[in-house]
Amino acid sequence: MKQSAPKSRLPRVLLAFASVLVVLLAVGLLMTPGIAPPRAPVAARGAAVSGPGVVPAPVAASAPASSPASPLSTTRVVVSRNDTLDRIFRRLSLSLADLASLRSLPGIRAQLDRLRPGEALTLTSKSGTLMGLERRLNIDQTLQVDRSQQGFTANVLQNPLATRTRTISGTIDSSLFESVTGAGGHDQTALSLADIFGYDIDFVLDIQPGDSFVVTYIEVLQDGKYLQDGPVLAARFVNQGKEYLAVRYVGPSGNADYYSPQGRSLHKAFLRAPLEFTRVSSPFSLHRLHPILNTIRAHQGVDYAAPIGTPVRAAGDGRVLFAGRRGGYGNLVELDHSRGITTVYGHLSRFTQGLHAGQHVAQGQVIAFVGMTGLATGPHLHYEYRVNGVFKNPQTVKLPEALPIDGPQRADFLAKSTPLLASLNPPPGPSLVSR
Repeated sequence: MKQSAPKSRLPRVLLAFASVLVVLLAVGLLMTPGIAPPRAPVAARGAAVSGPGVVPAPVAASAPASSPASPLSTTRVVVSRNDTLDRIFRRLSLSLADLASLRSLPGIRAQLDRLRPGEALTLTSKSGTLMGLERRLNIDQTLQVDRSQQGFTANVLQNPLATRTRTISGTIDSSLFESVTGAGGHDQTALSLADIFGYDIDFVLDIQPGDSFVVTYIEVLQDGKYLQDGPVLAARFVNQGKEYLAVRYVGPSGNADYYSPQGRSLHKAFLRAPLEFTRVSSPFSLHRLHPILNTIRAHQGVDYAAPIGTPVRAAGDGRVLFAGRRGGYGNLVELDHSRGITTVYGHLSRFTQGLHAGQHVAQGQVIAFVGMTGLATGPHLHYEYRVNGVFKNPQTVKLPEALPIDGPQRADFLAKSTPLLASLNPPPGPSLVSR
């Protein structure tokens, strides 16, 4: 029997080699960058699975990681004349609906509607939505409004105060303000000294280098820090060698005023000058060359140079006889103070709103403002003081005095004023008193 020849092994080798080559090519493709192997579809987390009768739920687009939440914005607003919260909200592009919600809070509307020029409000907002508001109601109270999920809430915060008594002294070199500041005081106390002694001393014309002062006053602090000056308790001022003393006394009615050690009121019935002025531009004179008419005529008053708009105050308690335009006086106010005394205020720019004949005014009340109406070459106040129709020099006329302390009040006055006057002689040293 013939033996058959063995089959060739070459096809099997070639087949194995091809298989290996296919595997190597597949691995190479997988390792090539940018080519990913096919993956079975995976349902997104939280998404509904598709199937018969099932509608796939839409997947909300997520916010870009680069857009942060709108930040809070804090704005400090200084209230201007005629400002209202409505105007401020519109100016800052804040929601007027938020303003309406604020004003609807119980007991808050009056504390928001009556804004004072010069005061500061702090408003916090977010994308035009009000988040908070702060307003200083007075020296020891702050209104704070905050927004929560339930709406606005308002609270009045108490700001605890403390007071200390200080005594300072100094000598005038150039001005009262600089001397008080140099002694460690503040302008507020310098103004108080000028007001207290202003009936006897002209602090523009009479102050001389070498004049001196000693003053005991209250300083108000908050959280241990200086806040403002309180009232002067006692003071001594030496002007051109003459000594003036004043002590503060609060009577049974609760009214405070300043008196001499003997109980004589330092409050005269009339102010020596009815405004804060820079200089006397034309004094009282019976023979003056008129700057416009160029004729010699009496100048039966005093001209006080001051910027247009400077407040003019009533020199004493009285009644308005006339408020309007009168010849060369321009805009004029005439007051009747009884006892035959009248005062006249001329060349005014405008009157206080509502001022009219027959109206009663108090000493120091603003009645008008400095101008240059009528026959005037520059802004100033023309001021006249008449007694029974006779013109008197306002700078030298003897002013009527207020009533002194006498009767049953005198013993109380002496008991309270004696230690205050004694404070003008000790070594200075503040004492802290909690309020």
